Amino acid sequence: MKILGIETSCDETAAAVVEDGVRILSNQIASQVEIHARYGGIVPEVASRQHILAIIPTIEQAMAKAETTWSDLAGIAVTNGPGLVGSLLVGANAAKAISLAHRLPITGVNHLEGHIYASWLGNHSIHFPLVCLIVSGGHSDLVLMRGHGDYIVLGRTRDDASGEAFDKAARILGLGYPGGPAIEQAARNGTASIQLPRAWLKGTSDFSFSGVKTALLRLVEAGKVSSSADAAASFQEAVIDVLVTKAVAAAQERRVKQILLVGGVASNESLRKRLTENSSIPVLVPEPVLCTDNAAMIAACGYYHFQAGRVDGLDLDVVASLKLA
Repeated sequence: MKILGIETSCDETAAAVVEDGVRILSNQIASQVEIHARYGGIVPEVASRQHILAIIPTIEQAMAKAETTWSDLAGIAVTNGPGLVGSLLVGANAAKAISLAHRLPITGVNHLEGHIYASWLGNHSIHFPLVCLIVSGGHSDLVLMRGHGDYIVLGRTRDDASGEAFDKAARILGLGYPGGPAIEQAARNGTASIQLPRAWLKGTSDFSFSGVKTALLRLVEAGKVSSSADAAASFQEAVIDVLVTKAVAAAQERRVKQILLVGGVASNESLRKRLTENSSIPVLVPEPVLCTDNAAMIAACGYYHFQAGRVDGLDLDVVASLKLA
């Protein structure tokens, strides 16, 4: 059962063909990183215009690389939220046009759910119930997953997401964009010698990263940061400390069988290593290319949607603040 996945929630135009929810036949990504780097962040209008230019070539490349024809497909899965409205509309309308032209069923996929299903790619062994730590530029969520499509949100960020915090910290330190890889690279040459606060929000599984970002800004403004590498290492340590501690505590409290670490920030080597080493519960992390935005994860999730009979019509709409549960 081959599914075409389409992902345009932010600044990556992506298309992929996945078989049976686990086997990647193609996974094409047209990145806009260089375009937005000059602005120090994503410009929504620019992103949507680039999606318009890239969407058809990217889909054609994915189909060609997978050696798949339209008649080989069982359906189309497309991200319909959360994300940037203009960007989402490009992918959703392309999917609906293909659905109409080739009489293929379509299913809308929540972007966060897609990140979770990146864990299934490669035919990994997944065991329910499990806890998902979803960490990206716009989200830091802890989710209990009891089965396919069965989610309970245990906690989420109250302000900055972890990826957003990395971007802002990199800007404060003059390390460039995107901030996550820049902070990680700088941290390799430094030590976590600067004391930065952690917001534990005791009694909850929620996160807050605006305080540690502000603390870093105040130190830089006061001229108390002599090494950007040490500052990056200290900031990274503070964020990872909270993410890992909260995730492990939630998993132990719910007595789950597995922890999934997903989302763009999950490509951070220190976070991957720390969570694996500090958890007595097995941890599964997709390979880095499947942590960042891609369409293979959307196609994988779409396969399970179709298996459950979740099919949308051509009136499928996008929702910028779409909730997972």
